[in-house]
Amino acid sequence: MVVEVVAATSWERAIVWLPALVIVTGRVLGVMILLGRAFAATVRESGHPRLILGGLVAVFGAVVLLTWLGIELPRE
Repeated sequence: MVVEVVAATSWERAIVWLPALVIVTGRVLGVMILLGRAFAATVRESGHPRLILGGLVAVFGAVVLLTWLGIELPRE
């Protein structure tokens, strides 16, 4: 069976893998929505939501800037 899938043309392979792709995409989106809603509730209930969001923006900006500059963290 594996050999047949590998030997199939690209559109046949896409048809075989399409259901798995749809299921995995749905599960990933579901988890992201669940985590996003939980994070939003946590930020709303915190005493300093601006501080939390400002910190996230600062961290994201630092990552983008360091990536753009080409700086890499040391690896062990």
